[in-house]
Amino acid sequence: MAAVASHCGQAFAGRVITNTPASATPDPFDGKQLVMHVRGCDAPAQELRVPFHVGEDRSRTWVLTRSEGGLRLKHDHRHADGTPDAVTMYGGDTVAAGSAVRQQFPVDAESVAMFTAQAMNASLTNTWAMEIEPGRRFLYELSRPDGRLFQVEFDLTQPITPPPAPWGSEAGPEGA
Repeated sequence: MAAVASHCGQAFAGRVITNTPASATPDPFDGKQLVMHVRGCDAPAQELRVPFHVGEDRSRTWVLTRSEGGLRLKHDHRHADGTPDAVTMYGGDTVAAGSAVRQQFPVDAESVAMFTAQAMNASLTNTWAMEIEPGRRFLYELSRPDGRLFQVEFDLTQPITPPPAPWGSEAGPEGA
């Protein structure tokens, strides 16, 4: 959390580095500018909100919080009018200590129930991970035991102009 929080207020461009297996349908990330913006940093770093913009789509925000046993990652998905998507606040908690560089978040029971209700069976075995080398790179990852691997890497050496606030969020550089 501290490593990510050290970039609070900054935004960074990213690129998909792994997306396997290839999809037969058009990928929503192809040809789009990918931007992460570390914002919503409450003191003393109990929660971080990191919007992940895909082109003009400002629907995604990663929410990192401290939990009793470690860290929690949730995905806040919103419509353009700010209302929550039917599939939102899914994610998981760390189950192992991880390291200062990498944390893994296996899907939690609440998310499994949501995915089941939405017939999103492929997501029932999701594990998300985040890696950070402060001042160098940030990696977001989704993996599944069936071989699915999606990774987006952000260059932390080159901050960019912060994007507009994510949908459903207060304006302002640090607002949630």
